[in-house]
Amino acid sequence: MSLDVTPKPGSAPLGAMLRAQAGMELKLMLRNGEQVLLTLVIPLLLLVMGTRADQVVDLGPGRTIDIIAPGVLALAVLSTSFTSLAISTGFDRRYGVLKRLGASPLPRSVLLLGKVGAVAAVEAIQLAVLVPTALALGWEPHGGAVAWIWAVLLVIAGTVAFGALGLLIAGTLRAEATLAVANLVYVLLLVGGGLMVPLSRYPEGARQVMEIVPSGALGEGLREVFAGGSGLVPLLVLLGWAAVAGLATIRSFKWE
Repeated sequence: MSLDVTPKPGSAPLGAMLRAQAGMELKLMLRNGEQVLLTLVIPLLLLVMGTRADQVVDLGPGRTIDIIAPGVLALAVLSTSFTSLAISTGFDRRYGVLKRLGASPLPRSVLLLGKVGAVAAVEAIQLAVLVPTALALGWEPHGGAVAWIWAVLLVIAGTVAFGALGLLIAGTLRAEATLAVANLVYVLLLVGGGLMVPLSRYPEGARQVMEIVPSGALGEGLREVFAGGSGLVPLLVLLGWAAVAGLATIRSFKWE
């Protein structure tokens, strides 16, 4: 019996390329100590230290851990899907990595989906660490399975919205400017973006603005669903940002 050794040139199936690209992106993210600090260590520290946040900031009625925990989950999404993604993509673009990969058989859509897949994997790790820690600290989420379904939808929508904004910055600004802007936005949203402090504690005008800002919508949405409420309005806000930012990214992203 003879073996068929005829060469069969061609690209790998899209699924195989996507898995390989997502795996490589994930390894690169986890090897970067600064990104690990940003995406996991800082939210974890804020979760542990946040149990005494009411001694510094008026968080309003309710148990402190029940207010802080959803905000930390929202912060984890922001740090990974916006800040980390924007910085890594910006420097990939600067050093010509995107240009070279864009010229390979790897479709550009698969390249971007690989980055999204890596972000999703990191977020899964974050939630696997942060949620049990919050529960151990006394967090008591309400709403049962419905609340968790809402939470998953909000996290997905928030990831897409922040990811599109991160790619928009990385695809239009220089790497150094992307680094500065991404870190500045992270700090500003952490301090006053509606992540850690309920929007009810903001002045009326500021509260109305924060309700339509992605960070405010995600943070307040998670607090609402884990208090037994609905996350429909925040979800619609995040989907709107995802659509607008995604369209802007498609039209303006520069690969080199």
